[in-house]
Amino acid sequence: MASIIDYFTQGSRIFLNSWKNRIFPKKYEGNAKEICQRVIKGCWNGRFFQTSTTNFPQFWTRDFGWCIQSLIKLGYKKEVQQTLRYALNRFKEYNKITTAITPNGKPFDFPNLAVDSLPWLIHSIKISEFEYYSHKTFLNKEIKKFYDKVINPHTGLVKPEKSFSSIKDFAVRKSSCYDNCMVALLAKDLEKMKLINPFKDYNYPSLLKRHFWNGKYFYDDLRKKDYVAGDANIFPYVFGLCNDKEMLSSSLKAIQDTELDQPLPLKYTSSRNEVSFIWQEIFLRNYESNSIWTHMGPLYIKLVQQVDKELAATLKQKYQEKIEKHKNYLEVFTTKGKPYHSPFYYTDRGMLWAANYLTL
Repeated sequence: MASIIDYFTQGSRIFLNSWKNRIFPKKYEGNAKEICQRVIKGCWNGRFFQTSTTNFPQFWTRDFGWCIQSLIKLGYKKEVQQTLRYALNRFKEYNKITTAITPNGKPFDFPNLAVDSLPWLIHSIKISEFEYYSHKTFLNKEIKKFYDKVINPHTGLVKPEKSFSSIKDFAVRKSSCYDNCMVALLAKDLEKMKLINPFKDYNYPSLLKRHFWNGKYFYDDLRKKDYVAGDANIFPYVFGLCNDKEMLSSSLKAIQDTELDQPLPLKYTSSRNEVSFIWQEIFLRNYESNSIWTHMGPLYIKLVQQVDKELAATLKQKYQEKIEKHKNYLEVFTTKGKPYHSPFYYTDRGMLWAANYLTL
């Protein structure tokens, strides 16, 4: 867990950067494709891929993982491997794998241990064919530590009685579907790597369906509340943990019926009802409820391409229009499609996530 000093330092830096960004927004010339290409080049700082060029000019494990496949497809394999080398060296020095690394090189979690940090790092290593032998002892130790801290050995699921950070780091969830998808991805990746695999006896595709599928969509977490969550209903398919086309169509219909993809994809939920948040959320109200997140949008559109190419093309066009209007790739929009802002924060720009738009 990060110290109070870390929170204050990072929070102050992000606050100041976001307001500078609001007053002097960085803009790129060209069409959507050219703008996104320039964004990615701007995120490469010579040592590693930053998450963004503005508010988050640092390494974030999950954000890098979201983009890993697209970055390699776009020809950045060398830079991807160099980024992993940087991150692993910092993690080893501090003896832990975390959510992020500060701009001055210190690993930290927000607000506490995140379930998805280790899985995204391992996935990035596997996908990029990074030579991890010299890090094998460290990675095995971290895998064992993760299993002991996060997993209920009787069920194979994330412990619901403990609070972990995740993709929605301001939300409080009980063994979320997304978190368990991350564990399932980790188990899947470790099957083909020369690392220990304490998850090998669990059938995660079956566990996900048994504990989260309600016949129409995947529940957000083990509380099984009656609302649709965007992340819960894309990642089982994104990771290939569920290959049932009827289930995919049903999940996409649930997303569309609750308008999580409107005015463009994708929202976490349609409102903040039924969702609890950590106290820090008062500074960024609705940042992770019904706001529109552009890290999930292209992933969602790729799934829609499998069942409705015409709708997918329409959604991609909406992204193109936003990118060309703002001459950048923005982080998050309000439910009405305006750049997100609060008195303490203004949406980030120049997101590495632009890589996923380029590979639609």
